Amino acid sequence: MDASLSHALHEVLGKVVGFIYPNEIELQWSILIVLYPYITGLVAGAFILASLERVFNVAAVKPTYRLALLTALAFLIVAPLPLNLHLGHPERAFNILFTPNPSSAMAMFGFVYLWYLMAVLLLEVWLDYRKDIVGWSKSDPNPVKRFLYRIGSFGVDNVSPRSLEIDDKLGRAITLIGLPSAVLLHGYVGFIFGSIKANPWWSTPLMPVIFLFSAMASGIAAVLLLYMVTSALRRRPVSMDCLDTIGKYFLTALILAFSLEMLETLQKTYEAEEHFDILSLMVEGRLYVSMVLVQVVLGALTPMALLSWALALRPSEGVRKAFYAASAVLSLIGIFAMRWNVVMGGQLFSKSLRGFTTFKIELVGREGLLAAGVVLLLPFLILAVLLYFLPPWEPEGSPAGSKD
Repeated sequence: MDASLSHALHEVLGKVVGFIYPNEIELQWSILIVLYPYITGLVAGAFILASLERVFNVAAVKPTYRLALLTALAFLIVAPLPLNLHLGHPERAFNILFTPNPSSAMAMFGFVYLWYLMAVLLLEVWLDYRKDIVGWSKSDPNPVKRFLYRIGSFGVDNVSPRSLEIDDKLGRAITLIGLPSAVLLHGYVGFIFGSIKANPWWSTPLMPVIFLFSAMASGIAAVLLLYMVTSALRRRPVSMDCLDTIGKYFLTALILAFSLEMLETLQKTYEAEEHFDILSLMVEGRLYVSMVLVQVVLGALTPMALLSWALALRPSEGVRKAFYAASAVLSLIGIFAMRWNVVMGGQLFSKSLRGFTTFKIELVGREGLLAAGVVLLLPFLILAVLLYFLPPWEPEGSPAGSKD
């Protein structure tokens, strides 16, 4: 064996504690695969929040309806990017569309993604904004925006009461279709992990349900935070009735997600199969900070306590706003930690159950921290563009007005 290769192999093996198999020298998935379920979860949660007003007639959350739709759209556009960056040849991603494989859950994601993007979100946004787009295409002072709005109207400039009534009915029907589509979009991500039977950290039927309810919590938290931030930037007051109502749904989603996670933990503890010792050592050691402190204490128990205090004791508006904002930030951090613990934690222990592998994230590179930061920032940049061209609030002097 070449001396340099032998030295490199010895250096890699020196980082491994315990016995390993040949395929356990390095982790196959990195932080980009952590971002993938995190971003898709934000999409599903934001859309479910938007459906509260459109389908379930929760009038109190109406100020966030359009904002939630645009947030879901911005994050959905970026959702496949982490997977594409992870591939050695991103251009081969289109093969899942040209040569479909129904037996592959990951391959079918392309069809679920296109259906949700094209047939649900884009169409619902267009129907909801069509009246405004027609108005802006005729009277917006910016000629470039007028031209873009004219294109965006697709030549459909009929804004009669009957036409708008049809738009509303179609929009409600699409939202009804979109709800199970949102569940399918993110539920299948948990299904992918839950169906990998070789890994006891992932192999549980509760995994898709846990991913789904944590996605609801993260999407609601993101929209709540964005609503408060955009209102502050525009120097407009927030609706406390809206915040209080969102806070109730936010707390409900958090409780359900946390309860399911604890149920899964109790089940594994009670069964105490042969893999239990290695999992408990990992939680007590390598994942103690990210799982126990960040995911459970900081990202779940603390937000639930703050939300319960704000909703039950009804302190002043300023205190409630602070509690809602802090709960949203902590929850987003905690749910990201949950994705990290599932994706990375499931790869840290040896398949032989006799030791641990190691992982050190890089700063630069295709799957480094810098790339992950850009991917996470990109949806917010897209959202800023969407908010500029399709403001979810009533613009000053807008002839078309807004439903808000």
